[in-house]
Amino acid sequence: MLALICGTGDLPARIARAQSVPPLICVLEGFDPTGLVADLTFRLETLGSVMQSLVQKGVKEVCLCGAITRPPVDPSRIDAATLPLVPRLQRALGQGDDGALRAVIQIFEEAGFAVRGAADLAPNLVSEPGVPTRAQPTMADRAAVQEAMMALAEMGARDLGQACVVQGGNVIAREDTRGTDAMLSDLTRLGPRPDAPGILEWGLDQIGTALDETADWLSNRAPDAPRGILYKAPKPGQELRADMPTIGPATALGAARAGLDGIVIASGQVLVLDRDVVIEHLDRAGLFLWIR
Repeated sequence: MLALICGTGDLPARIARAQSVPPLICVLEGFDPTGLVADLTFRLETLGSVMQSLVQKGVKEVCLCGAITRPPVDPSRIDAATLPLVPRLQRALGQGDDGALRAVIQIFEEAGFAVRGAADLAPNLVSEPGVPTRAQPTMADRAAVQEAMMALAEMGARDLGQACVVQGGNVIAREDTRGTDAMLSDLTRLGPRPDAPGILEWGLDQIGTALDETADWLSNRAPDAPRGILYKAPKPGQELRADMPTIGPATALGAARAGLDGIVIASGQVLVLDRDVVIEHLDRAGLFLWIR
């Protein structure tokens, strides 16, 4: 039996729907996934008891999926089964994101669980190499990728983000703990109103208007204007079973609103949620998707 150890976002539901047998949904308190109802809710302070419960339910495999931030730990709520894990969890929380995830994976594996990755459980979320959009990358875009790869290597050495934006040969934005969509929002050229809803709360008319305005901006700019790309890939040596980079429709809309020319992702190492919708958004705005 499979259990999904869930954080927030759409990914856990995508993985759950890809299974022939419904998995057990285990949700870290305060990080509810979209579109799923928890079978079990837990805190980090009760992780040991949760693993015992999973064994009793016949769980053999787990998948850590969805987004979380480092949860606060209340020492008074640590139960007896979790107490032996406290030193390891403390060390894990003191490491970078990748180091912390590796430590948690090791704890599950030592408890007898096989840890499965999202790409393994939902292979349809991983795209083959190519350019599925009408727009195609130029030689300048290909050169920009080299700059982006060097930036991500430097970021990865410090266990930082998985994405950056390159324009005119310069790295103009780097992902931080807020994520890719927040980075793109910082670059937005259309200047949304302070009281405007987030992208995911827009109606179809609002999405269409934003994309139309972006397409107009792209078509009217000077031919020699710097081209900008979003590049997203794992950090060097990243543990992909629990933290594979992901893009989705919100990323496509954010790239369009930021005035970029395309998105480049690493083939086989980045999940694409709602791929057809992503391509539709990019085609409408005149952006490319290069699965490199």
